[in-house]
Amino acid sequence: MPNPQLSIMVVDDAKFSSAVIGRALAQAGYQDIRFASSAGEALVQLEKRPVSVLLADWLMPEMDGLELTAQVRQHDEATNHYTYIVLLTGKDGDKVQGEAFDRGVDDFISKTSMSDQLLPRIFAADRVSNTINRLLGETRLLTKNLASLESRNLVDATTALGNARFARQKLGDTLRQVESRGGACCCLLIGIENASQHKRTLGEKAYNELLSGMARRLQHLVRPLDILARLDDECFALITLQEDLQQCVPSSFRRLHEGLNLKAFKTSEGFVSVKAGIGMAACDNRLGLPGEDVLMTLAHQQLALAYQNGLVNAARWQPE
Repeated sequence: MPNPQLSIMVVDDAKFSSAVIGRALAQAGYQDIRFASSAGEALVQLEKRPVSVLLADWLMPEMDGLELTAQVRQHDEATNHYTYIVLLTGKDGDKVQGEAFDRGVDDFISKTSMSDQLLPRIFAADRVSNTINRLLGETRLLTKNLASLESRNLVDATTALGNARFARQKLGDTLRQVESRGGACCCLLIGIENASQHKRTLGEKAYNELLSGMARRLQHLVRPLDILARLDDECFALITLQEDLQQCVPSSFRRLHEGLNLKAFKTSEGFVSVKAGIGMAACDNRLGLPGEDVLMTLAHQQLALAYQNGLVNAARWQPE
């Protein structure tokens, strides 16, 4: 049975097509249906109230369905919400659809089979979006509860990541594991160049939103077992355990650099682009191991170089 309260938006520059879709959804029992005649209008409406399911024509003037998808995903990232996106298309082929899936599209409905595909696709979208948004809500509640626990001195209240003390403890744990079991330890510092200027321009509220957005994006970019923490107002730390030093090279972390630098972050003061630098210090147990402070200092030195040359800078620790 359909969920009458499911929020749906139909985005199509063809009024007849929108009317046909809206009538089919209304006859099925859906009550919260909104319409937009362009991608730009849809984004304005989403700013006011999000939806669970977005049905959009792939081919639209000014901004097509894929460009709209990118904008919606950026909005979702900022609001901690998930919008299930279905594109209406006459395009065929695995290559075309594969590209769209890579860009964040969830499903397709063929315009030639609209009458057969529309309602089953919406039923599935309802289940998926409801599950994801329920989990996001539970995560928000868990984060709030964690921040109130006595152990919050290990948690950064702004981003819900570990704080500087947490990073130091985990770096020590990783170094001890390398000492006893082998492998290599990589300590990365991910900094915001001109952070103080951003903070003055944005104000504390929007700057904290920027930090939270960076934290969420980093969590999507790192491996599940990597350790991510916020050290201060301008720097995050990433601690990874690798099989050997050959994996502790800039190319292994270029995806992080591009993920932070190539796409802006949404804040209440508008979209903000940052120039992020990454400095890395690595070591293994063949020559002994440094202390946490020594490795962190080396990473800070590499971060300073990264601000100058715009690259991921790395150094291997060597005993003096």
